[in-house]
Amino acid sequence: MSQVPDTTDVLLTRQRVAEALTAAGYPISHRTLATKATRGGGPPYSLFSGRALYRWGDALEWARSLTTAPRRSTSEADVHATR
Repeated sequence: MSQVPDTTDVLLTRQRVAEALTAAGYPISHRTLATKATRGGGPPYSLFSGRALYRWGDALEWARSLTTAPRRSTSEADVHATR
């Protein structure tokens, strides 16, 4: 099982980011990250010798930003959407 990095500044490959996010409770595949890198909407990354590198803190912040607040039922989503 993959471990979650201890530091937010570590740089990870796309595969490693997918593994670490999944281990942290945000299941995602490296293929989905690759698609988001092409189409937009994914975590920021840099290139090193043509290879995508993600800062762990940025990837984790991105995943957290897509997560809703805790809910007690599915009907709560309807209430919050109309406000």
